[in-house]
Amino acid sequence: MSSYSQTAKPAKKKQANAVQSAPCRKKGAEIVVDALEREGVEVVFGYPGGAIIDVFDMLNQSDKFQFILTRHEQGAMHMAEGYARATGKVGCVIVTSGPGATNTVTGLADAMMDSTPIVVISGQVASHLIGNDAFQEADVVGITRPVTKHNYLVKNIQELPQLLKNTFHIARTGRQGPALIDIPKDIQKQTLENYVYPSEPALPGYRIQTKPAAENVAKAWEMIYSSKRPLIYAGGGVINSNAADELFVLATKANIPVTTTLMGLGAFPETHPLSLHMLGMHGTVYANKAVQACDCLIAVGSRFDDRVTGKISEFAPHAKIIHMDIDPSSISKNVAVDVDLIGDVKEILTMLNPLAKRCDADEWLMQVEDWKKKHPLRYKKHGDSEEILPQELIEEINKAANDDAIVASEVGQHQMWAAQHFAFTRPRTWITSGGLGTMGFGFPAAIGAQRAFPGRQVILIAGDGSIQMNIQELATAAYYNLPVKVIILNNGWLGMVRQWQDLFYGKNYSATELTRPGGDGSPGDWKAAEYLPRFDILAQAYGCWGRSVSQRSELDGALKECLAAEGPAILEVKVSREENVYPMVPAGASLNQIMDGMA
Repeated sequence: MSSYSQTAKPAKKKQANAVQSAPCRKKGAEIVVDALEREGVEVVFGYPGGAIIDVFDMLNQSDKFQFILTRHEQGAMHMAEGYARATGKVGCVIVTSGPGATNTVTGLADAMMDSTPIVVISGQVASHLIGNDAFQEADVVGITRPVTKHNYLVKNIQELPQLLKNTFHIARTGRQGPALIDIPKDIQKQTLENYVYPSEPALPGYRIQTKPAAENVAKAWEMIYSSKRPLIYAGGGVINSNAADELFVLATKANIPVTTTLMGLGAFPETHPLSLHMLGMHGTVYANKAVQACDCLIAVGSRFDDRVTGKISEFAPHAKIIHMDIDPSSISKNVAVDVDLIGDVKEILTMLNPLAKRCDADEWLMQVEDWKKKHPLRYKKHGDSEEILPQELIEEINKAANDDAIVASEVGQHQMWAAQHFAFTRPRTWITSGGLGTMGFGFPAAIGAQRAFPGRQVILIAGDGSIQMNIQELATAAYYNLPVKVIILNNGWLGMVRQWQDLFYGKNYSATELTRPGGDGSPGDWKAAEYLPRFDILAQAYGCWGRSVSQRSELDGALKECLAAEGPAILEVKVSREENVYPMVPAGASLNQIMDGMA
């Protein structure tokens, strides 16, 4: 495998005036590069093309950032998301017009749903050709409007610097999210006299409330302190605002148990006695029981999505609800709240914590502890069988991983098993697609996280369905020597859909089997699988380490070998084929109807 890295390649310098504070002449393409430098961008992901070639002609003139050439624009988007989620910084993507830009749409929607700060710079056909069905023309602003916080089509060179400044500001402030700027080819070529990069955004109608009303903070604390069964429900907003320390202070000072959403994993250490782990559709029984029994629910940076609430009319029926969120439009959107605290979660908790003192909740905590003992996460172990159970595999990965490892996942059953059985103790160590549920997200996101932290261990937990949606990015990982460790839980199915077909559609497994069955044997028998892709050989073909195991006795050694591999690595683990994820709340059902079964 080549160890060649573009980071080691000395940047050529056509011009020395990439960063200037005095007015100067610059072409549109140079202004784009200058904006990237001034906004502190250290890495850009993307793919070139004719309508953005002038910007690419300038990209390798800068030594302030690295450009990562991906193998697909969707891969670039998810890499930028992984980078942004791991660092808290803006992820940046540059693509060309038409298909290059439309290939970013899934990533934009994903970033929008999960509040991830992304800036996309897209090339557009020349201004005079817009609307003419020109080669690789698409109405990118129209297409991406529903999946961005804001987008711009640049109409003249004079407005380019300010719109670039606005785009970065919108992406990184308030409820973070994706913003896009579409730059026609002729504007990239034009020259702006007296260019100065703006120091401030110009957004008269864009207001962000970072601090809540003080009286609401006092009212919220009175409600918490007077309750007998308080519960904190923490979401991804805690992580986005870097408020995990403040959340820990509130929970431990006031002695309140904490449950987290899928996006909130890592916001509160899951090894702490007050942790109830994840709630919702595949959350723990004790977390869901606590939600249904609490008399004060403190929602911190979360948005009451349907995977959390289940049947909304029966959600937290006894609770008064306090909602902390940066986005005013989220308040009482899905669930009516009693006290709203609009602002940055870190600011809110900083105001609330001085008021906090130990609540009279000992009886409540005893009840919660009783639920934890009676309803732990469990699965049916197979004794001396050589069959590998997916839950057991996740627990083995948890034991083998470094303390500061970043864990990414694809979307499906493996994602839920990872969320349940890996103990997350730090923020920004869990990267997954929560809102949109994008299969194909995880691998490029892991590569982005690895680029952000080259010296840390980055592990991707994938399914055999999801990994094949962006597996071409193996070339990116290998080319840039980004040593992501990919562990594929291969069950030969689109597992989560199969699980729904199993439980709710009479086992009618329609279009969910990824192996081709042949000969005798049941659908759940690996021996009946006639066709299987060889992920280990595929990894080797890309210049990566690869191995496949199917026996428990092989697992420990293979896992250690994978994690110790020098570069990118794939370990395919053939797991028990028809294992289901439990607990489970059926879609649309009340949290009280949780299925606490075992496979």
